[in-house]
This record gives sequence, structure tokens and C-alpha cells, in this order.
Amino acid sequence: MTFPVIGVVGGGQLARMMAPQAVHLGFELHVLAEGPDVSAVTAVSEAPVGDYRDLDALREFARGKDVVTFDHEHVPTEHLQALIAEGVNVQPRPDALVHAQDKLVMRRAVERLGLPNPRWREVAGVEELTAFGEEIGWPVVLKTPRGGYDGKGVRIVSSPAEAADCADWFTADDGAARSLLAEDKIEFSRELSALVARTPGGESRAWPVVHTIQVDGVCDEVIAPAPDLDPAVAQAARDTALRIAEAFGVTGVMAAELFETPGEGVGFVINELAMRPHNTGHWTMDGAVTSQFEQHLRAVLDLPLGDTSPLGERVVMKNYLGGANTDLYSMFPAALAAEPRAKFHAYGKSVRPGRKIGHVNVVAERGESVDSLRARADRVAALIRDGK
Repeated sequence: MTFPVIGVVGGGQLARMMAPQAVHLGFELHVLAEGPDVSAVTAVSEAPVGDYRDLDALREFARGKDVVTFDHEHVPTEHLQALIAEGVNVQPRPDALVHAQDKLVMRRAVERLGLPNPRWREVAGVEELTAFGEEIGWPVVLKTPRGGYDGKGVRIVSSPAEAADCADWFTADDGAARSLLAEDKIEFSRELSALVARTPGGESRAWPVVHTIQVDGVCDEVIAPAPDLDPAVAQAARDTALRIAEAFGVTGVMAAELFETPGEGVGFVINELAMRPHNTGHWTMDGAVTSQFEQHLRAVLDLPLGDTSPLGERVVMKNYLGGANTDLYSMFPAALAAEPRAKFHAYGKSVRPGRKIGHVNVVAERGESVDSLRARADRVAALIRDGK
């Protein structure tokens, strides 16, 4: 009996964090790396360098793999369809993945399902953007349908004059005209994330809904489960994410990013989707019976899914970004001593201001307050980030 070989397209930190889970299960994990020094290369046995936009490179990488999955959502849909036609087991399938690749496709599909969308419109130029803003009221949010992440490809537009300043956004990098997504700027109380996993056979499981804290468009902190969340809203959020996963045929892990809107509708609207392990699920590595990375591997192989119960009353995940300290390891002794219960995850990346380079998980002690837990996580992350 041979254990499966899993191919991951993309060599970022998500692929890196899948690797230990594959080792524990006896699987072999290979990555198609963007370069020889990306995050996952040192964590796996094979990491050929190749361009995920090159069909021949994808074909070569897929050879001999039991399943091919992803560290990111940017592989061209037509390439994935070609691989499937040639017999490659691609998970998630491109018909599902496109809903995370293209925000316009996602908005249309969510609308068809009758799930909570903000008011939105596809706009092909400044005139249509202005008309939308005048109709629903300024400000509005303008998004590029493809390619945006961590706040990139998003712009707040507050007036007709600012809409006119967006004219260049309607031209793609290759010079072609393109449509954009315009959305109502939602007044929300906080951001939530509903993380689920689904197998090709249709089994699905959800983790507790979490509170996510963004700084400059980047996930900074996650509190799991979300404190003081109405149980009915939490259940509706889990049900919504599970319904999306089923309707779209998702396989693997999916995160539904949500805006909480107390007293309005079901209590939230859908912001965006991600069809892969997600920053808002990193807390599961040390705070849940089954981490999102183990679950993703189980799911894409159509194995039974693991228990998603949390291991403590509360868990905090704190990202640390590139800062003043460029020698991260020099501060590990102080950080480890300061918080022996913390779990550290470093991504093997060079330090660059604002770049995600690692995270810390801290599980609450019995009866510990959320404020105390957050302070502990922040203290150790700051030691590594700032070097003092």
C-alpha cells in the first residue's frame, strides 16, 4: 500500500503549514514553487520551480500526483480545466474556485442563492460608477474582480470627483477595457469569518465563527470563537458558509469573510470568499482538535473529516509583520520565556515592512478574559517584530 502524493500549486506559507500535517499522516507533499527561496521550499521534499500560469509547467508538476491543490487562487481556470480533461485530480475544481478568483462571479452566485449580499453592481466605466454612487449614496467600494488580496485592488470612492479619478482602473495591465465591482460601503460592527471544509463526497464540517481584526487591510488578529456573538447569528453564519460550499461544489477548506450588521437582516453580509486554508483559520493549528491544514488534506483526498471543536474557551491568533527587527530568531529566547504557553509559527521569509512573516497562537487559561489573552499574544508578537 502506498500513501498519497499531494501536489500544492504555490510555495507560500499556506503550503509550508500543510507540510507538517502531511508528514504526520504519512503523505508526501510537493509544491510548485514560484522561486527557489519561497516559504514552503525548506519544508517539503520536492519543490520544483515553475510558473503556475504555464500549462506545460502545471502538467509536468501534476504527473504522478494523487491530487493537486492550491496555496493560492490565481491559477488560470482554463489551465485547470485542461488538466482535468487529461485525468488530473484537481481539488477544488475550477467551477468552484472561480467564485474565489472572480468577485463578480461570486456576487452573482451569492445573489442567486438568496444569501446576504451588499448592494452591488458591475460597472464598466466612470459614468456607471458615478450612477451607482448617486443611486445608493456615497461612499462606495470599488474592487478589481480578480487578483486583489490583503486590501490590494480595493478603493473607497466618496464622490463623483473621486469616481473620475478611478478612470485608469477600468484598463487592465494588458491595455484592455475591463469591468469592475462596485459595492455599498457597509456600516458594520466588526468582521467575522466562517471557516468550513467539504469533501468531494459531500461531507462537511464547520469551525466556530471567529472575530477578525484588520489593520491597513491585512488580518492582524483573530479571536476564536467570536466573543459575544449572538448564537443565532453564529449559526446562520456557519449555515451560510456550509450552503455556499455545497452549492458551489467546494472541496477543501473555504473561508467566508463576513461583515457583522447587528439588527439588520440575518446579522451579517458576505464580504469575500477564499477556497484554501486562510489566515483567519491559523488559530486552529493549536486551538482546535483538527487544524485547517490537516482538514484541507483530508478533504481533497476525500477522507473522513476531523473534529473541529476548540481546545479551550478562547484562542487568539496574532500575526507578526515585518518591522524593526530583521533578525527574528535573536528574539525567540525572550519571546519563548515571556510566554511559555504560546505557540510560534515562522514562515521562513525575509523581513520586509508590512510583510506577513509569522503568527503566534495562545489558548486561554481557564476563566481568562479575552483582554488578557489578547495582551499576552500581542506582547510576544511585539517582541519578535520589534526586537525589544
